Formats: sequence, structure tokens, C-alpha cells
Amino acid sequence: MDLNYKILVVDDVADNIQIVMNILKEENYDLTYALSGEEALSLVEKNEFDLILLDIMMPNIDGFAVCSRIQNIPGYFDVPIIFLTAKDDIESITHAFSIGAVDYISKPFHADELLSRVKSHLELYHSRRIMKNNNLILQIKSKKEKERLLTELEEGQKEIIYVLSELIESISTETGGHINRVAEVSKLLAYHHSTLSAEEQNAVFHAAPMHDIGKIAIPNTILTKPGSLTKDEYEIMKTHTTAGHKYLKNSKRKILKAADIIATQHHEKWDGSGYPNGLKGNNIHIYGRIVAVADVFDALLHKRCYKEAWSMGDTVAYMKENSGKHFDPELIDIFMENLDDFVAIAKP
Repeated sequence: MDLNYKILVVDDVADNIQIVMNILKEENYDLTYALSGEEALSLVEKNEFDLILLDIMMPNIDGFAVCSRIQNIPGYFDVPIIFLTAKDDIESITHAFSIGAVDYISKPFHADELLSRVKSHLELYHSRRIMKNNNLILQIKSKKEKERLLTELEEGQKEIIYVLSELIESISTETGGHINRVAEVSKLLAYHHSTLSAEEQNAVFHAAPMHDIGKIAIPNTILTKPGSLTKDEYEIMKTHTTAGHKYLKNSKRKILKAADIIATQHHEKWDGSGYPNGLKGNNIHIYGRIVAVADVFDALLHKRCYKEAWSMGDTVAYMKENSGKHFDPELIDIFMENLDDFVAIAKP
């Protein structure tokens, strides 16, 4: 028998305690006693016991009350309590089991009976603790494995986005730096937005580089055309949003779902005049609204095949002027309040 098993014997009669302890000493248990319910509760609150032998008829607090209160002490819900008492009526026995006792031994008892029942309940208690601990270990392992798999999936998404971003960059010599800057500006806007969690900020940052993924479906003659596009060419160019949605719409992964939203909605405008769906105001997803600001801000500042770079002053003035028209006013407020940080990211 495990020498570390600790047993508490509770009885208001010292002779009864002595008898029980003399019997249990045969198994080398670590024994403690209490002469009242109050003392028993105090000992339980300060110590850890593996089993409690409890008398019923005690002054002030009887055994039933002690048992019920022990059940509510942290760590003691599963500790076996055996009533050891002269009360042998059916009502008392039934009540004892109803409040959490695991066994009921009537006085007078035989030494072998006491030893056998105590040993059985200690072994059961020990087995339950092992099973509970093993189950906890399995739960922890399962949780860690799930977290590992989710991390691997997220890293896989990031790798896919990196590869696709490289593909987008290869389409035009203009877009490489643009992709990275849009991601950084979007990340900063998301960080300062009051409604976005750290997880959502991370999703915006990693998904933003995919905003123009649909351009792989646009003819290169249109993408690289110097000067303004014709009306028909512009209509073709606008389809890069729906093309991006076509490529990404079936993904169930967090970052790629964010990329789908961004690719589809980053040309929608706050006043409803954008494309492809003419969404208005808060009907445009916050991810799309964020990347709309980041995309235009960076595009104006840098030279394109169809235009020269704008000055920082003209660019900032345009962003302010289009608050509530093209852009979400709250995001433009964030942009202006942290202008130096955004300029540091996007400046030529």
C-alpha cells in the first residue's frame, strides 16, 4: 500500500478514534484525527487527504453537514468520504449517499471489514486520479497538436500568399514595392482601428498583398498601357476584383478568406460609387475599406505607367478631400492622426 495515503478520522469520542487508528496502522497510512466537525473542516482546508472516515452524531456540526461542506472545498469533490457511525437506519444511510459519501460502515465493525473497504476506496480514488491525470495530459496534447496544425495551416496560407504576391509582382515592375507598402499601411490602419482584434489585424496584414491578385486575368497590354485606358479597357480592368473573388472564394482558411474580401472590395467606395457591387458605407467590409485607403495612398505617391508620382502634399489633400466619398471617414481620421507613421511607410 502507498505509504503516502493520508486519512482523516473524525469522531467526537477519542476512544473510537483510537480504535480506528490502531486498525489502520497495520497498513502504515498517514493518519490524522479531529474531535469535532469544526476541527475536521479546518484540517481539510489546510491539508490534503486521500480519504475521510466520518462520524455522524457530533455536537454543533454533525457528520452530514461536515460531508456537505467538504464537497464544496476546492480539490475535495472526488475525495472518498466513508461514514463510520452507530446510526444504521435506512434513512441515515440513504441520506449519507445522497450527499456524496462513497460508503457507510455501521458500528460495531470488524477490523478486516474496515481495512478492506478503506483499501478498496483508496485504490479506486488513486485509479480515478490516474485516469483524470492521463485524460488531462491527452487533452493538453490534443490542444497543442491542434494549435500546431493551425499554426502550420496559417504558415501555409502565408506561404501561398507570398508565392502569389511574387506572381503579381512579376506582372508589372511597378507593383512589387506597392504590395509590401500596402500591407504595412493596412496593418497600421487596422492596429489603430478600435474594433479590430490582434488576430484580425494580423489577417489584414497578411491578406492585403493579395488585393490585386485578379490582375493575373487582365491582358498585359491593358496593365502596362501608358496613359489613360479607354472605356472598354477600363471595364476590363475593373474585372480584376471579380476575378480575385473567383480565385479565392472557395477557401475556408482565415487569411485567404480575408484575401477574398480584400480582392473583391478594395475598389468599393464609401459613397456607393465604387465597383464591382456598388457597396456603400459599412456594407463594405472593414478589410476592404482599410485596403482602399492604403492602396490609393501608395498608388498616388508613386509613378505608374499611366501617370507621374504625386507630391506628398497633394496626396494627403486628396485623401482628406475624399473622406466620406471614396474613403471611410473614421479611417481617414486615423490616417491624419498618425500621418507621420504612414508617410514613413509610403514615402518614395
